[in-house]
Amino acid sequence: MLKIRLKRLGAKKNPTYRIIVINSTTKREGRPVQELGHYNPKTKVMKLDKVSALEWVKKGAQPTETVAYLIKNCNDDGTLNYVKKETVKLSKKAQAKAAAEAEAKAKAEEEAKAAEAAAASEEAPAEETSAEA
Repeated sequence: MLKIRLKRLGAKKNPTYRIIVINSTTKREGRPVQELGHYNPKTKVMKLDKVSALEWVKKGAQPTETVAYLIKNCNDDGTLNYVKKETVKLSKKAQAKAAAEAEAKAKAEEEAKAAEAAAASEEAPAEETSAEA
């Protein structure tokens, strides 16, 4: 069975990968059937022959999860369509504090609405009595 997977290159703690088609029983650095491109996860630079990769998938080659993601998010020219995520991971303490602040804000808004409604209901009877006179 053929797989489309990554072949690791590069220095220690500085990986770069080649995207290759290879027999599933062959070791990671074994001789590939075909090289489809390269990918650097640190700089998010990629060059992939998308047409060739899709042809191999049609022929029955199974891409790994990472390679499937790369093929899916590849532009027609073979570059990665990468969008940087703006999410920030908070500690449990910070998450609890943010949740408490949101809850306090919601409670304050409810109290303000209730006070506003009470003030409006007090003004309505006063207007009716002045209209009768």
